[in-house]
Amino acid sequence: MKKTLLILFGSLLSIFAEAQFAGMMRGPQTEPLPEGFKPASTNTFLSQYPAVNAQTRQAMFRVVAPAARSIQLDLSGKKYPMTRDEKGIWSCVSDPQVVGFHYYAILIDSVAVMDRNTEAFFGSNWESSGIEIPEGPEGDYYRFNREIPHGQVRSIYYWSDINGLERHINVYVPAEYEQNPEKKYPVLYLVHGWGEDENGWSNQGHMAHIMDGLIASGKAVPMIVVMPSGDIKTNPDVRQASGDVTEIFAKNLVPYIDKTFRTYTDKEHRAMAGLSRGGFQTCMTVFNNMEMFAWMGTFSGFFVRGNEGVINAFNGVFKDPQVFDQQMKLLFISTGTEERNPKEQVEELKAHGIKNIVFHESEGTAHEWLTWRRALNDFAPKLFK
Repeated sequence: MKKTLLILFGSLLSIFAEAQFAGMMRGPQTEPLPEGFKPASTNTFLSQYPAVNAQTRQAMFRVVAPAARSIQLDLSGKKYPMTRDEKGIWSCVSDPQVVGFHYYAILIDSVAVMDRNTEAFFGSNWESSGIEIPEGPEGDYYRFNREIPHGQVRSIYYWSDINGLERHINVYVPAEYEQNPEKKYPVLYLVHGWGEDENGWSNQGHMAHIMDGLIASGKAVPMIVVMPSGDIKTNPDVRQASGDVTEIFAKNLVPYIDKTFRTYTDKEHRAMAGLSRGGFQTCMTVFNNMEMFAWMGTFSGFFVRGNEGVINAFNGVFKDPQVFDQQMKLLFISTGTEERNPKEQVEELKAHGIKNIVFHESEGTAHEWLTWRRALNDFAPKLFK
């Protein structure tokens, strides 16, 4: 009898384990989403919410917090009150959003936290939630294309004597890099903006997808793209940030890249660009090292300080247009139409006689990643030709 009961008990345990395993493989059982809504592409892989309606560009959010007294969604400069059901699930639907990537936060009893349903994106100096409002086919240039070869993004540390620390960079090499062991490549140094880090161009900007597509289509020449940190970081032993980041770029980073990768080391094969604060850092780096760079771009990042005027800006680098055009093959200035626009300054530089200048606008976007994806997509094909 005991033996029979043990066999029966073991069989039940086996059946229970198989059921549990099957449930784990299927994932949690969830209610179907409202018509027109799909999980956002930025969600963790099991999360139904946030859900996005591609037609209305609205997003639906849910938070499980039975003990919370009040919850708000903070998205695109607006706070949405979330309503609680009898199970302690809070929800809300946003207004229509501009297509592209947006940071957001959940305010639980006025404390901003990440939504555990999304991937983490470093922005505004903390790990933030993010949501992608999908474009149509016009956004295919920054999506993965299985039909073309793909490069690699390598995570690397190098030593900076100026910073007194190891510094992290991400380096994109084109798909052909390993197949052509004797070939050298031009280099684009690509800098993020304030509050973000060296991972931003890969994660939020989809830089590799953009470059893969441009190179595969023949629109851009194969190039290495280096994505450094625009901040001077510290650690428990080195608590005081030292040096200037533009010095780190010019004196530590560029020599390291030229030593480590198969690069052309002349200025005609070296470019630099950055978004927002990174655009200003690009100006300070390039204009103080004109012997090192022949191509540059600022994406929402062409800032002229004080009342010096654009012709006198950056220690007078624009004063002699002929000399500037001899030294700089391209000054690319980009902005979104819904943000601070430097078009008047660009026109002033053109009227002054600067010829190697291109102005680019992203229609309908503000100070956001879609502006900068579009800028890179337009800028990269102009390099090294």
